[in-house]
Amino acid sequence: MSVRANFLGKTVHPLSFGGAALSGEGGGYGFGDISESDAIELVRYAYESGIRVFDSAPIYGFGLSEKRLGLALKSMRDDCILISKSGVSWHDNKRVNMTNDPKETEKMLLQSLKSFNTEYIDLFFIHWPDERVDIRRPLEVLSKYKEKGVIRHLGLCNSNLEDLEKAREIDTIEVVQSEYNLFNRSVENEVFPYLLDVNIDFMSWGTLDKGVLTGLYDLSRVFDDSDCRKKSPWWKKSDVEKKVELVDQCKKYLEGKDYNFIDLAISFNLHHKALTTVLCGVKNKARLDSIMKSIGRSEEIYKDFEYWDELKTHLQKFYE
Repeated sequence: MSVRANFLGKTVHPLSFGGAALSGEGGGYGFGDISESDAIELVRYAYESGIRVFDSAPIYGFGLSEKRLGLALKSMRDDCILISKSGVSWHDNKRVNMTNDPKETEKMLLQSLKSFNTEYIDLFFIHWPDERVDIRRPLEVLSKYKEKGVIRHLGLCNSNLEDLEKAREIDTIEVVQSEYNLFNRSVENEVFPYLLDVNIDFMSWGTLDKGVLTGLYDLSRVFDDSDCRKKSPWWKKSDVEKKVELVDQCKKYLEGKDYNFIDLAISFNLHHKALTTVLCGVKNKARLDSIMKSIGRSEEIYKDFEYWDELKTHLQKFYE
């Protein structure tokens, strides 16, 4: 089955490629070592498979993800949607600095253009809210670059309704990107209805919860030093163990089915009409193929699976 999505005026495959998987050894936010040649080959394989949306940010490999995407997609640049973000930078000692200061916003945009080796960025996000800086201030900077054609479209990541309203005073916000998966459904209550009302697209990150929602997660796995899950405070062993246990308990609902937990996680996200594209990071062709196969069957799987309410209720126990 051919599945397509309308995204920023283009008809694209609903899977967006997550660039954080391309550059772990560079530092920052990443998921383990991958050579430059393997990264470029994987990106080109994704393109040949039909993917046209490629998401990155400076913090992914401290710029290395953007450089590798730029190299891989150079010859097909105008046929792709390249995404980057401002707001998460770093000091000389690589200590992360989160700010939406307008000067930093402009600096990060110009650096991303250089890293991608491109004259324009299709979609540029403000990565996170910053309570110290009114969202309208960095948006004023980005809007000027949009007028020049350096940015084609603007969006907000991990946002809230207050910032969305303020941002739209400055320019058109066309996409919101936030975490959304079977464990984290917080955007369903307020954000989704708002986006549908004002016609803003939604991208889900954390679609497979960094591997937990594949149903294949190995608790004995030892992460590379370059994998942020090895030492990040948000990747708590106790939380992961509880999530894996809940997922394992839910596998009983798959008895007699010809699909797996990846299929469920993908079809759950895609069935929401507020969602346009699922963002997933992969490090090999086999996982990419698996996700694309899940997307191809997402509609029939969602209709066939009769235990959605039980599944959501059970996984919600993680927050109890």
